[in-house]
Amino acid sequence: MSIENWYECTQLKVKPEQLNVFPAPVVYWIAESKYVDGFTLRAIYSKEILVGFLVFCTTPDQDDNYWIPALMIDEKHQGKGHGKAALEALIQLMSMSHCKRIMIGHRPDNPIAGKLYETLGFKKVSEEVIDGEIIRVLETV
Repeated sequence: MSIENWYECTQLKVKPEQLNVFPAPVVYWIAESKYVDGFTLRAIYSKEILVGFLVFCTTPDQDDNYWIPALMIDEKHQGKGHGKAALEALIQLMSMSHCKRIMIGHRPDNPIAGKLYETLGFKKVSEEVIDGEIIRVLETV
């Protein structure tokens, strides 16, 4: 994400029925990134078309976990493999940066996200829902 496309990113949105699983608009993540150290934002493109947005951490938490706080594909571009392709590229980037444990969460009522994360190797940390999310981990070593 850059000065050239930040506003276009704020126009991305999920389907109305998905607001319960992705309630924060992109503008929230842009604002939070200005105050939380280590949040990195990326626009997701398919060729030259903006299709989504993601947030990842470039610094680990106290347990040496690197988090992906948000991944969102615009309502018009869902179901086309953009989320999977973006996560695959991000996992590769984070692995090259020596991230050994990548963490991601999703709401229990978002089985599509859960299935996507499982196909990429993310395992449930526990069956317990933590802060409203199922937490998953990917060991990259």
